[in-house]
Amino acid sequence: MNAVIPGTSLAIRPENFPDPIEDLPVNGTAKAVLAGGCFWCVEAVYLNLEGVNAVVSGYAGGHAAQANYEAVCTGTTGHAEVIEVEYNSAVISFGELLKVFFSVAHDPTHKDRQGNDRGTQYRSAVFYHDNAEKTVATAYIEQLNNAGAFIAPIATTVEPLETFFPAEDYHQNFARRNPTQGYVTHVAKPKVEKLIHAFPDKLKTRTP
Repeated sequence: MNAVIPGTSLAIRPENFPDPIEDLPVNGTAKAVLAGGCFWCVEAVYLNLEGVNAVVSGYAGGHAAQANYEAVCTGTTGHAEVIEVEYNSAVISFGELLKVFFSVAHDPTHKDRQGNDRGTQYRSAVFYHDNAEKTVATAYIEQLNNAGAFIAPIATTVEPLETFFPAEDYHQNFARRNPTQGYVTHVAKPKVEKLIHAFPDKLKTRTP
């Protein structure tokens, strides 16, 4: 039986998370779009991964024709705060990005919230570019639920990517540019520390 890790919804330690049974083939440079609450924090995690070329914070999943921070924060546009990860699939796979997403980057059992951030703009979601990504994401969620990785069912939605809107410049690389900002020290930094502890073999040898 899996043991609950105090203070979290995890029943399996991140370093013990299973690799996805299904994954995408190696196909050069690719992009993944993920929503896991505040994009500052999720971005901070993925910038440390070997094989990740770039991370852009932004918005996706809404019904409005445009997206900006002020509008998205109202929770009325349907958009979620997301990151777009550009990665080298020969170094890190889509499935490996998902493994980090579910085990370290956020709590996927929370519906429409992460910590004190509440609203559909903070929902957990994987935005797929094609049916192959949809299949891998859906299969991994089922795999984690069947493995009892969490004490509650995964609430992550798997949604088609219609449009990705880059966020304002001041949001980009926010955690690294503002290491002493309160939200960064209390939320983003612990996630990065969890990544370093759980997946030291996946880290860049040098950070930009």
